[in-house]
Amino acid sequence: MPVWVSDYSWRQTDTAVFLSLPMRGVRVTQANIFCTDQYLKVNVPPFLFEAILYAPIDDTSSTAKIRNETIFFTLYKKEVAMWESLVMENGDKEKMQKIRENAIIKAQEKADEEEKSKAVTRREHKKYALEATMKLEETERKRIENLKEEERKKVTEELERWKEKQRNEEKQRRIQREEEIRRERKLIEEKKKQEINKAKTLNAGTSKTRSISTRACSSENIFSGKLKEESFPAPRSAGTIKISFTSRVFPTALRESRVAEEEEWLHKQAEARRAMNANFSELKDLNEEEKNPDWLKDKGNKMFATGNYLAAVNAYNLAILLNNKIPVLYLNRAACHLKLRNLHKTIEDSSKALELLIPPVSDNADARVKAYVRRGTAFCQLELYAEGLQDYEAALKIDPTNKTLEQDAEKIEHIIHGTAQDS
Repeated sequence: MPVWVSDYSWRQTDTAVFLSLPMRGVRVTQANIFCTDQYLKVNVPPFLFEAILYAPIDDTSSTAKIRNETIFFTLYKKEVAMWESLVMENGDKEKMQKIRENAIIKAQEKADEEEKSKAVTRREHKKYALEATMKLEETERKRIENLKEEERKKVTEELERWKEKQRNEEKQRRIQREEEIRRERKLIEEKKKQEINKAKTLNAGTSKTRSISTRACSSENIFSGKLKEESFPAPRSAGTIKISFTSRVFPTALRESRVAEEEEWLHKQAEARRAMNANFSELKDLNEEEKNPDWLKDKGNKMFATGNYLAAVNAYNLAILLNNKIPVLYLNRAACHLKLRNLHKTIEDSSKALELLIPPVSDNADARVKAYVRRGTAFCQLELYAEGLQDYEAALKIDPTNKTLEQDAEKIEHIIHGTAQDS
């Protein structure tokens, strides 16, 4: 049986009632106090205090403070007046029972309203947190895009400077070749002049000799004289012409080639070789077991199951370096990126998995459904709901009996049409 507390004290003003309720030897908390506009109850076993107040109070602004095993109530009156007593005396039992029941009903309604208010507040906070997170992701995405654009501009400028340097060097080599050709031509012309002068001098000496011989040997026949008169010039001296050729990678002549396209091709080949060397340098330290894509896939799956998504991504990266034609590697890495909220990478890996999952047959139906769902989820988290709905509908075409997919697709449609309700 409860012990009814009757040794309380109270005093009042026109606007408030001050009640002191002793609770000796027990620990009292706010949960032990129940108060409405006309009903007050304190239940701390074995003590029980119950009062149907003389007049209504403002239970919202009224307070209860617990100090030194005593509860101090400050009850603010709804109407300014002096009470004849603290509790309603000699009241009808049915009326008092009805007041108790109404108090419980009002308390329940008040609790329901507070719970609804808290739920609304939680939804607002959740919505605000989601918006803030999406804004941060958008800011980070823009920052990364800006960095990529700056790096692209930097590489483009360096490539243009390199091309300009190559053109200048080519122009300088062409000028040097032309200068060498002019010098060689000048040397050849000088040699020709020297040979002509030498031949003239030799012809002059030969004519003098021929006239002296004619006077001294008049007895010789006319044929011998004619033969002596015919003198041949000395043979020309030999020379060497130096010809320099421009070194070229392609077999076609420079005048028949498109230099810009060839240089771009060479640049891409160099970048591919550097990337290949980087991949080989990354893989050369692995042991034989770690060079097995299936072993790396299983390791990534175990990491994903334990929640270590970054380690799982690294395992899938190595497996893809060893064999980039296995669709499940891209599909699993997309799941990791989705957990890490790397949404753009999720879309890329899911798309790559769908490219490899061909032809579309029943054996790879489950994998294609996962790829569409993961890519659609990433689109929705980026607020690209139309693209996300397309992927969910594609997944439903493969698995039309999947109720979960159907419900998710309906939620996305509600969001697109502005009829979504907070859950």
